Amino acid sequence: MLKYLPPENAFMPPEHDGPSPQDALAVIVPFGLEKSVSYEGGTAKGPQAVLQAATELEHFDEVFWCEPRYEYGIATLQEPEIAPVLEDGLSQIEDIVAQVLQEGKFPLVLGGEHSLTAGAIRPFARRHETLTILQFDAHADLRDGYDGEHYSHASAMRRCLDHENIRLVSVGIRNISASEIPYLEAEKDRISIFWAKDKAAWSAQAIAEAVGDGPVYVTFDLDGFDSSMMPATGTPEPGGLFWAETMEILAAVAERSRIVGADIVELAPREGLHACDFLAAKLAYKILSYALMKS
Repeated sequence: MLKYLPPENAFMPPEHDGPSPQDALAVIVPFGLEKSVSYEGGTAKGPQAVLQAATELEHFDEVFWCEPRYEYGIATLQEPEIAPVLEDGLSQIEDIVAQVLQEGKFPLVLGGEHSLTAGAIRPFARRHETLTILQFDAHADLRDGYDGEHYSHASAMRRCLDHENIRLVSVGIRNISASEIPYLEAEKDRISIFWAKDKAAWSAQAIAEAVGDGPVYVTFDLDGFDSSMMPATGTPEPGGLFWAETMEILAAVAERSRIVGADIVELAPREGLHACDFLAAKLAYKILSYALMKS
């Protein structure tokens, strides 16, 4: 059984009456998995930092010209004690997401390291004949394991693509290893990459067209943002995305496709950098609103 936080401790505590946790369409799933980080750590503290920052979010949204959260409702699960073995942790998040979906709700997982996506995606892969993952990231994450770990954060998308009915559209990539290239070239019919180096030639509509018209799962590694905006992550990278262009992409994809679930990963909170926590919280609210405020 899913265990919900009381509204006053949840993501964006309500300022007035809205849908109850049982009636909410959106479910925040805190899951601070940290098992395979390879540079700086801290992702285990990411979910709680986002929940704290979300208390300061403005509920009114100038794009939707309303307070979207009261239209669809947001409930927040208690963060579980995460299994000590990475593969078992992936089974945990798989089970939690499956329960959220069984209740007819939209799960948004707050990580935690990116390896969790390989577990979170499994219930979606079972539910949909075809599924597209829209990945915002600095790294391709197509290694077939890293540092001896098959389910490493550096293998997050490779493990998702183990499901033959999944396609991948990646945005903002600016790091890929030579070992990933043969797999990328062999799977070019399933993988489309919008490289950061070519950002001036992109358009949000072109990305939306690549994603297509089917169900979409959004996985957002926060190092997809430029490191000037998001230094509080394990592997901050220059040359990345900025807020306005990211919102344009989400809006274009939501207009064309059906976003069915999401995760936000790799926040590693740093003392004095609360702006990064706030950015992650606002991103979560935006993803929920673009996914759930469609007519």
